Amino acid sequence: MTSLLVLLEIPIHRHREPFRWGVWVSLSQENFQRYLDTWDDPDESDCYFGWFSNRLPFYPDSLSLKTQVHPRKNGVRPYIELESKDHSLSIDFHNGISVVRAQEIAEYVMHRVGEGKREPDKSQ
Repeated sequence: MTSLLVLLEIPIHRHREPFRWGVWVSLSQENFQRYLDTWDDPDESDCYFGWFSNRLPFYPDSLSLKTQVHPRKNGVRPYIELESKDHSLSIDFHNGISVVRAQEIAEYVMHRVGEGKREPDKSQ
C-alpha cells in the first residue's frame, strides 16, 4: 500500500465552490504505479480504488472508508469520491452541506484541532 494526498470536495448548497479537505488515501502498489505512469497525461475518466486514511474532526471515525481516486490534468491534485454509505461524512459528500455547517467545520478545525480536541458528529 502507498499513500497519496488528494482532495475531498464536499458540495456546499447554493455555492459553486465546495468545502475542500486535503486528505490521504491508501492505494495498492499497482494503482499507485498506474497513477505515476500517467502523471504527465492522466486519463480523467480513469479512477483507482483506495482506502480513506484520515480521521477528520467533526465526524465519527472515518478511517478506511472506501474511495475512488480520480486523476486530473495539469498537475492538479486528484479528488476522491466516497462510497455511498451510512456514515455522516459520506452523506455530506453525496448530499452536500449548508453554508452554516461548512462555517462550523471550518471554525472548529481552525480553532480547536490544535488543542487536540475532537468534536462529536453534528450531522442531522
